[in-house]
Amino acid sequence: MTVDSTAARKPRRSSSKRAGAKKAAGEPELVQLLTPEGERVEHPDYSIDLSPEELRGLYRDMVLTRRFDGEATTLQRQGELGLWASLLGQEAAQIGSGRATRDDDYVFPTYREHGVAWCRGVDPTNLLGMFRGVNHGGWDPNENNFHLYTIVIGSQALHATGYAMGIAKDGADSAVIAYFGDGASSQGDVAEAFTFAAVYNAPVVFFCQNNQWAISEPTERQTRVPLYQRAQGYGFPGVRVDGNDVLAVLAVTKAALERARTGEGPMLVEAFTYRMGAHTTSDDPTRYRRDEERELWEAKDPILRLRAYLEKQGLADEEFFAALETESDALAKRVRDTVRTMPDPDHLAMFEHTYADGHALVDEERAQFAAYQASFAEESK
Repeated sequence: MTVDSTAARKPRRSSSKRAGAKKAAGEPELVQLLTPEGERVEHPDYSIDLSPEELRGLYRDMVLTRRFDGEATTLQRQGELGLWASLLGQEAAQIGSGRATRDDDYVFPTYREHGVAWCRGVDPTNLLGMFRGVNHGGWDPNENNFHLYTIVIGSQALHATGYAMGIAKDGADSAVIAYFGDGASSQGDVAEAFTFAAVYNAPVVFFCQNNQWAISEPTERQTRVPLYQRAQGYGFPGVRVDGNDVLAVLAVTKAALERARTGEGPMLVEAFTYRMGAHTTSDDPTRYRRDEERELWEAKDPILRLRAYLEKQGLADEEFFAALETESDALAKRVRDTVRTMPDPDHLAMFEHTYADGHALVDEERAQFAAYQASFAEESK
């Protein structure tokens, strides 16, 4: 159900075949075009028509993103990365929304949008430098209109809103999309971003990946209404989409971005998904959630459902899947080789761009740190 800026529309009466997702008693409707069993269904408000090649492309994106993500997790366990935030289970939410963007749109991610980065053409190995501690980002944001990862929870929503207000004043025919999680939706920065975006009719889409857990806090501890309904209080529409359905996410995000581009203002998309792994590699989810919960969501796996559809419709054969497996292995090897050969940064480089024209205190700190580093060399003699 889409929530309009004035009041919620009455739910349409439709059969389960047409409604897209069966609605349990008391549960909000969820936009769905592909069931967990891989059956194609229709939705009265959102649709998508993709070629077999495009469908295979979405599957490839999700498979390669998951392989990259799994490799990064393993590298962290081997001591090659300091930390890693896995996207396991959220591939459809990221690939579907990422593929909905145009080249001239601008993306503001958090620190988990590895699939969106893939869609924007950022080399996956560039995502790893910050987590290895050798750089502060690893890519030029303006090269792919993909901002650097944001660790501060929720702040990127404000950055996205400000950028969207700017391009609107410039008269640009483009949109902005800001990613954040269900936990960040409780932050004041996100509330402020909603206010400014609504008042200034900014061309921004707020994309919330509700993966059910903000580290160890479940969603019900943060809100008494479905997250997408919060948009109504700010005066713009919100919609909940099956975040494990790449087709539905693509359709909904495309519509939201087009709406923004044509001057209709912001929109909140809540991708209802699940974080199948830990919050980060420093987290132990077994301490706060049950195995049965994960097993329930594993049955809704975004990759398996699209594969089931491709196989049922005869849109992909074993040769395609075998070739993709080979490509995944090659990507994994490149990731391992690249991480292990990343050069260490100059220890004094952190002082170089603190101030544009230099600063006496920074110069003093640089000298002190250089002397500290030199003391280790003297002790080893």
